[in-house]
Amino acid sequence: MDSVLTDFYRCPDELIQTCVADDLSNDSRYFYFGDATLCYGQTANIPKNCQEREGFPDLSDVFTVQGSRVRLPFDPSNIVENLRRERYMADNSAGIRDVLIGPVVRDLYYFVRPFLGIKVRKHLQRLALRHWQDLQFPRWPVDTTVERFIQRLLLLCIEAQHLDEIPFIWFWPDGASSCAMVTHDVETRAGLRFVPALMDIDEGAGIAASFQIVPQEKYAVSRRILNAIRTRGFELNVHDLSHDGELFRTKENLLRGAELINGYLRDFGAAGFRSARMHRNAEWFDAFQMAYDMSIPNVAHLEPQRGGCCTVFPYFIGDVLELPLTTLQDYSLFHILGEYSTELWKKQIAMIRAQHGLISVLVHPDYVHKNPEGLSVYRELLAELVRMRDADRLWIALPGEVNRWWRERSKMKLVREDGRWRIVGPGSARARLAYLSVAGGQLVHRLAAA
Repeated sequence: MDSVLTDFYRCPDELIQTCVADDLSNDSRYFYFGDATLCYGQTANIPKNCQEREGFPDLSDVFTVQGSRVRLPFDPSNIVENLRRERYMADNSAGIRDVLIGPVVRDLYYFVRPFLGIKVRKHLQRLALRHWQDLQFPRWPVDTTVERFIQRLLLLCIEAQHLDEIPFIWFWPDGASSCAMVTHDVETRAGLRFVPALMDIDEGAGIAASFQIVPQEKYAVSRRILNAIRTRGFELNVHDLSHDGELFRTKENLLRGAELINGYLRDFGAAGFRSARMHRNAEWFDAFQMAYDMSIPNVAHLEPQRGGCCTVFPYFIGDVLELPLTTLQDYSLFHILGEYSTELWKKQIAMIRAQHGLISVLVHPDYVHKNPEGLSVYRELLAELVRMRDADRLWIALPGEVNRWWRERSKMKLVREDGRWRIVGPGSARARLAYLSVAGGQLVHRLAAA
C-alpha cells in the first residue's frame, strides 16, 4: 500500500501508514484528488453526496484517519502505475483521443515518408495533430500529476501522525537541485554524417550527450563512428530496429524485433533504448534486455501516439528504468509549432525544476544540420543548461549515469543511529539527507546540511 510513497521518497516505512477503506471496483474511472489533480484507477464506493469537478467525482475529502493511519478510497500504487504506464488512454471520458489517422492512411504515410521533404511532412503532421490544444489531459506543457498526487498523500500522512517533518533521501547526488540529460536520435544518413559536428557543439558547451543509433536498414553503422562516440565520452544507445513504425504495431512484431534489438544492445555495448517516433507499450518492455528506456513522453500531445506518463522523474517498469522525455523534441518545436526560440523549453524546464525533476532533451542531428536557425536555438539551450549547472547546482548527466544513480538510490535506506538519521547502501556517499514538512498547507522540501 505505502510502497509508492516510500519508493519515491526513500523515507522510513514506519512513518507512512495508509490503507484502502473498502473493496475496490472492478472498473477504473477518472476522479480528482487534491487541487486540480486528475487521477485514474479503481475506487471504493463513492458517497452519493460526493462533490464533482468538471464532471468527475472529487475524492479530495473522501478519506478517514484512524489513529495514525490514513484510510483511502483507492490504492495509491494502482493510481500511479496507471498514469506512468498510460493505462488511462483506454478511457476517452477525459477528452483524450489518439491521433485521428486510420491504419491504411498510416501505412501509406510511412511508406512514402522517406521520399517526402520536411515541408510536406510537417504539413501532413500538422493536419493529423490538429486540435491538440483542446486536449485537457495530460496537462500541457508539463504534467506533474504523479508528483502532486504523491505529495498530497504524504501531506495527509504527516498530518495524521502529527509529525513536524519526515526524513527522506534527496532525489539527486551531491544535493543537486535537479537533473538534465541531452540526447540525440540519429534517423538518417545525413544525420549520421553530422554526428561529429554535433559532438563538437556539445563538447564546446562542456556537455556530454547520448546518441541513439538505428541498428539496421536506415544507414550503414560503422565501427569507426560507434567507437568515436564512445571515445569522446559520449554515450551510445539503440534507436528502434529499422525506424519504420512497425516495432510496436503488434506484440508479435515486438517480440520478433526485441530479439534482434537485444542482440544489438550487446553488440553496441549499450544499456539504453528509445523507440522510433516515441511509439510504445510499457506492458511489453519486459521483452527487452535493456537497463533503461527513453520512449515515454511526459505529455504526448504533439507525438504520433498520444498520452504521457504524467511525471518528471525516472521510474521503474519491472526491471527497466524509464527516463521519460520531459521537454518537447526539436522537430515538434521547429516544424509543428513553428517556434524558433528557447521560450517554450525554458517554460518547461522551470516547471520541471520546481519539482526537482529530470530535464530530458531530445535534439536530432537530422533536423539541425541544415537548419542554422534551429542550430542557433539549440546552442542557446545548451548555454541555459550550463548557466543553471554553474549557478543552481543542476546535475547534467548521461542517461547511463542517471540510470546508475536511480538504481543505487532505490536500494538505499534511512536508519536511525544515536538519535540521528543516516543513509546506508551502495552509492550512499553521494546521497544527501533531506526533510519534508508542511507549511501553509503545502509540502516543503529541505536539504540537510552536508
